[in-house]
Amino acid sequence: MKHMTMTFSMTLAKPIMLSIYSKILKLPMRERERTVFDNVKEGDQIIAFFPCTRFEAQVIIDYKGKNAGMKNWTDEKKLEYDLMLHEGLHKNYNTITKMVIVCLRQNIPLIIENPHGAGQHYLTRYWCLEPSLIDPNRKDRGDWYNKPTQYWFINRKPSNNLVFDAIAQYPGKAYSKIRGNVQRERSAISPHYANRFIREFII
Repeated sequence: MKHMTMTFSMTLAKPIMLSIYSKILKLPMRERERTVFDNVKEGDQIIAFFPCTRFEAQVIIDYKGKNAGMKNWTDEKKLEYDLMLHEGLHKNYNTITKMVIVCLRQNIPLIIENPHGAGQHYLTRYWCLEPSLIDPNRKDRGDWYNKPTQYWFINRKPSNNLVFDAIAQYPGKAYSKIRGNVQRERSAISPHYANRFIREFII
């Protein structure tokens, strides 16, 4: 089997994908227009690095108005911000759930990545699908940072291959030394981790 991967940046594609999901879910194949999902061939897989800013436990601090940057906000401004946060949560939940339904119906292998931590992640609490794999410390597989991550494998299972590479050769990074966009830097996956993850769990 060949191993080709389609990777979506869901932040950029979300409005387009919502429209595509709606078309697929409402109409049978013979009555609807073709979509990007119809271009998935045998042996292809989708890996979705889905936005986590509305799902992770940290966002609860924003909902409660306890973020340090909100110290001088009025209750009215905090409530307006709550509405914006919840609207974003609703759109993200709709998008990821419809994506999984489409992949289940069309038997498309799909892998979803999202953070995992001690706090409550929205999907682990309000989704019927349990994560297939939890990596408690990505640094143990060669990533730059210690970032617990969970993965959902849809229409396939993790391969669980043995990989004997030494990890010590891959130096880590310190959060305190991040310059520029901290969130983007923390979300990045090192080439070492990606390579090892693919060989251990995908191929």
